[in-house]
Amino acid sequence: MVKTVDARGLSCPQPVLMTLDEIKTNPGQELLILVDNEAAKENVSRAAKSKGWQVKGIEEKDGEFNLILGKD
Repeated sequence: MVKTVDARGLSCPQPVLMTLDEIKTNPGQELLILVDNEAAKENVSRAAKSKGWQVKGIEEKDGEFNLILGKD
């Protein structure tokens, strides 16, 4: 089951902090992170990678980004 983190409408560092909290709380569970700006997409991706997680996919639609994060 994928855990969803809706960080749309939030500016950094809030999406990053929310993502890192979920990584800590759900270590091994795939995460779907929803953000609505390029900076948040880049910062969340970088933060996840720094914790050993992978960005498995990014979908962009109407200026919003869906990031799939996982740990292999």
